[in-house]
Amino acid sequence: MDEEKIRIEVDPELWLFLLPGNRGRELTVTSDDTASLGHVIESVGIPLPEVGPVEVDGRRAGHEYRPRPGERIRILPVERPQAVPIDPPIFLLDVHLGTLARRLRLVGVDTAYGNDLDDDTLIEIANAERRILLTQDRGLLRRRTLWLGAHVRSQNPDDQLVDVLTRFAPPLAPWTRCTACNAPLEAVGKSEVESLLEAGTSRTYDVFARCSSCERVYWRGAHHRHLQEIVERATTVVASTAAS
Repeated sequence: MDEEKIRIEVDPELWLFLLPGNRGRELTVTSDDTASLGHVIESVGIPLPEVGPVEVDGRRAGHEYRPRPGERIRILPVERPQAVPIDPPIFLLDVHLGTLARRLRLVGVDTAYGNDLDDDTLIEIANAERRILLTQDRGLLRRRTLWLGAHVRSQNPDDQLVDVLTRFAPPLAPWTRCTACNAPLEAVGKSEVESLLEAGTSRTYDVFARCSSCERVYWRGAHHRHLQEIVERATTVVASTAAS
């Protein structure tokens, strides 16, 4: 009977975690006196790090609450910008988000990334360094040992960057980090790096920076206009998010 079921309403922002046939309709699960609200939410496919306020019959409830037959659960997404227990927020990205990692570094956000890190290592690093783990792996977000993670929307790097910036609104410091290794950049004189430059680059450019770790050299080359557009868009997004 319906009275024995728990009814669930999921906010549209969280529909991507549901099976296609469950999107846009009320869900029901069989009541289980031993199941917490958190377990019920995960049973329909939504990782808990993506869940914001939860209401049971119109009242706020924590994930430890044990829902009863006939109750209606409303699941809302995390609020944007999301309050996190680290200021400023710093990140660790999984193997599939390399382009996003480079863009976050471009705008000066502390972003760790490695293309050879397995799930256990990612969790170990995230926990030890208090980095927010960004991933599209829902199973990874459901790992109980992970201190804090977030699901990255979209497959498009532009949209991914907007997603992360609107969710966490980190302070930006464009052009201050190495996009290859994340270390700080240092201004250097042309004479200090000239031996590393192609002849055409040496003739054309006079302002340079060098990574303090991997010693990669940077200058405003042919791709600068495109990178500047990314920086300007990111700056606008964070400013509007902070003001909202």
